Amino acid sequence: MDRPPDSDLHHEFFKAKHTTRYLENYLDSHCYAGRSLRNRIELGFCVESITKRDDEWLVIGNRAQYRTPRIIVANGLFSCANIPKFAGYDTFKGPIIHQEAFGQSSVLTSSELHKVTVIGGGKSAADMVYACAKAGKSVTWVIRASGTGPGFLMSPEGKGPYKNAFELGSTRVAGTLSPSFIGPDTWWRRFLFGSKAGLKVVNAVWSGADKETREGAQFDGRPNALPGFANLKPHSPLFWENGSGGLLTRPDFWETIAPNVQVYLEDITHLQATHVCLQSGTEILTDVLLCGTGWKPTSFDFFSADELARLGLPHRLEDEPPETTKLWDQMAQQADREVLDRFPILAEPPEHHHKASQTTPYRLYNGIAPLNDSTIAFVGYFNVGNFFKGAECQAIWATAYLDGNIQLPSIDSRQLTIARHIAWCKRRYLSNGELGNFLLFESNFYLDELLQEVGLASHLGGWFTNWFKPGLARDLAGLRDEYMTKFSGKAS
Repeated sequence: MDRPPDSDLHHEFFKAKHTTRYLENYLDSHCYAGRSLRNRIELGFCVESITKRDDEWLVIGNRAQYRTPRIIVANGLFSCANIPKFAGYDTFKGPIIHQEAFGQSSVLTSSELHKVTVIGGGKSAADMVYACAKAGKSVTWVIRASGTGPGFLMSPEGKGPYKNAFELGSTRVAGTLSPSFIGPDTWWRRFLFGSKAGLKVVNAVWSGADKETREGAQFDGRPNALPGFANLKPHSPLFWENGSGGLLTRPDFWETIAPNVQVYLEDITHLQATHVCLQSGTEILTDVLLCGTGWKPTSFDFFSADELARLGLPHRLEDEPPETTKLWDQMAQQADREVLDRFPILAEPPEHHHKASQTTPYRLYNGIAPLNDSTIAFVGYFNVGNFFKGAECQAIWATAYLDGNIQLPSIDSRQLTIARHIAWCKRRYLSNGELGNFLLFESNFYLDELLQEVGLASHLGGWFTNWFKPGLARDLAGLRDEYMTKFSGKAS
């Protein structure tokens, strides 16, 4: 990817249009067996069911069906927009627009859409609030009081040799500051979480970053701020990552929001024709309602309930045999004791709003492979810090797995590994960890382990490089050829 012009850069972060252009070009420039990637994609195909028959997978869609001995499912974590259906939803006269459609909408240019209400506490909501405020709109920001609260919006500035905060956070040494079983069990990690001195180091780093973020925003005492500005204070410490958040990519974000945007920390009770109504009785005159409300849990409705349980995908407890539930409960209790014994820091989280899951967590080995079927893999269901790097490593692992090029541990061992990971994830990331698929600060170590199981190492460097250089997607440039050489002798 060519470097974007300086006018589109902020601390080396660039506008999304450059990523879109890169991906579009990638589809056309990468050809295999005479066909480009674009020509291999069937757009507008709606999968209605996936079933296994006679050792083959039958995929039935809206206009065709396919049979295949092996299959990868990759419909992702962010496929189905979460648009709250408030009471009075159908009576509201203005447009209701989800974050995914905001960029193609006329909100910023329409003179008829002046009074804008944005709902949601995360980065997408913040981006829409900022864009509307800069466009001269009258903006109100509503974050529900019954949720996890406003997200952490952190400075993108790097420290020392690192160009930005993402680079710093993408080093393996930064990853050691998160209590985790993932990655090498070094003396440094044992020191950090197994000694009073180490815990002081951990607490100092995390509390320092938390304090720096809050003070940078000046939630209290910022000149010219509207009264509701303080409602943007995150509810939980940064360490726990209980809600959402991200890095600020606009240098004047807080300066724009504070004096121009009214912020409410309240639940919405209902909508009227031209108003958004809050629990306190406040009615907000609104021309357009923007939903920065994220995504619904991934739908696997093309599988039957029995198949969801068999494959280890999230499902209702009542859809699995009682003996299966009992087995996983027993393993979960044992795993939880192991987590707390190794990481006492996770035993007492702060008071927080907890979003309980209505389904079982993901019970996939490495977040990819079912325990009892080696003909199917699931890619893209671990929420990692770098999705570009994550997609590449998971695709390579899934390919090796389906090709039979990985020596897997026993089923019993994999079960215990999955149970421990789920128990750790719930303790480490609270609400975000409920499904056992959240890996923010541990991404590098997780992806290293995937590639290690395949037997690949071209992404690694020397000791200093491995620990202190950012682990970015460009490090993976040699993996395809390394894989081909290792397993087929066909480098290209």
